[in-house]
Amino acid sequence: MLATDFERTSDNMENGSVTIQLPVAEQSRLNRERADTYHRYHIDATETENRQKFPRRFNVKVGKFGLAKLLAKEFFKYFGHWDVVFSRPCTYGVFSGPVGGFAPRPDLCVGCLRCEVQHPEFVKVTHNPDLAALGDSYLTSKHISTIDEEARKGSVPVRGQGYRGRFGGPGFDQMFTDMSEIVRPSRDGIHGRELIGTSVDLGSKPMRLKFAADGGLLDAPKMMTIQVPFFYAPPPNSISTGIVPEILSEAAEIVDTLVFLPETTVTSQGLAGPNVVPIIAPGQIGNIESHGNGTRMVEMSSWNLDAWNQVKEHPLLVSIQLPFAGDWMSTLIEMVDNGVSIIHLVSDHHGEAEDGRFVMELYQEAHFALVEKGCRDEVTLIGTGGVAGADHLPKSIITGMDAVGLDHPLLISMQARLLGDTKTRGAAGVKLPSNFDKEWGVQRILNLSCSWRDQLLEILGAMGVREVRRLRGETGRAMWCGHLEAEAFGDIEGFPGGEQ
Repeated sequence: MLATDFERTSDNMENGSVTIQLPVAEQSRLNRERADTYHRYHIDATETENRQKFPRRFNVKVGKFGLAKLLAKEFFKYFGHWDVVFSRPCTYGVFSGPVGGFAPRPDLCVGCLRCEVQHPEFVKVTHNPDLAALGDSYLTSKHISTIDEEARKGSVPVRGQGYRGRFGGPGFDQMFTDMSEIVRPSRDGIHGRELIGTSVDLGSKPMRLKFAADGGLLDAPKMMTIQVPFFYAPPPNSISTGIVPEILSEAAEIVDTLVFLPETTVTSQGLAGPNVVPIIAPGQIGNIESHGNGTRMVEMSSWNLDAWNQVKEHPLLVSIQLPFAGDWMSTLIEMVDNGVSIIHLVSDHHGEAEDGRFVMELYQEAHFALVEKGCRDEVTLIGTGGVAGADHLPKSIITGMDAVGLDHPLLISMQARLLGDTKTRGAAGVKLPSNFDKEWGVQRILNLSCSWRDQLLEILGAMGVREVRRLRGETGRAMWCGHLEAEAFGDIEGFPGGEQ
């Protein structure tokens, strides 16, 4: 038999490495079997209806006297043409009830204003103040309405009216993502024909490989992989125990991401597992040994050198929270110099630091500081705060994050109503639906995760980027509205900073 009819493979046996030979046909058969059993990563979304009524977008007010007057006029004008007399002037069925416009159905109104334009004398369409009252100046009612739809359907929200948001503005609206260089092979990743990777690594990668005299690898990477570049941040203190942590931990396991929870919650509710990250105070860091059941990572709630020295050689990954307060950059460099491999940057819920700066600027500052230091791949940067829409996820990664935490969007997906000050890390209160159960909550989280991942695939495909790891710090793929305006209008008299 010719040597080309065989393929050499190795298998580790108890007594050492044994080399066996398989015919090429047999090896091809095994390869086909492996291919047939391969399943591409996917999040199953199932439409899950709301448990409490979501405020409608518009109110429709119809003057009954004016409507009756119109109907009487049409009765005599179009007598005999009953299809005209009884026609309803709304494509969406707002006046499709038994008595038509005398009892409109405003839940069906999309705001096309056809009725008001045709009959301004007795029809008025206005925005619903109950919807406008949701959220605040940052997490607006539009964000909440979109998140609710994503959590209900699990799909990408598309409307025929096109993009209705800001073209420029504060926060994440400063950034435009660059879709000008289209690379066709990765355009349809959302449809499953082309693979676009969304997995990210957490931990430390050595900048170079080092081998021992016997050929063994020294300084092997100490890291783990999650399948999406987002994780679930801890819920507010008012619901940090009970059903919500259970929902988040189960959803994190299904999605294959992480959920960060207070250590006391993990212990008291028995939630320890590979996808749960207990948050431990530095003074209690010795409790790291008590978390089993496959726990892969823990987090210190603040930086403390003595506590870090106790666990830096521990086999579990250890991340450390770093709020954007005080001289946080010096603390960041100190943490890196002492070998911290996962740094969790934390802002308030509006994405602002103590000095009022927004996270996009802060993320870039942290990312490029590590680039200049020559150790960017040795450190994982994750950030929480300010993410209120699916587009904020890739924008955070472009500005330097490896992964991003979701906080308020998770609560909104479960139809929670945020009470009190939503800017600070802990809202004054959270009101959940009365008929709230675990299975429903898990599916709503899964739907939101599926929708946001699909939207990430869309933006990666439009950029021609085959995996989200390559998007990290790729500011060349983004444009800032302020920079473009300064470039275009900077020489015009009267423009801020222009010629005087």
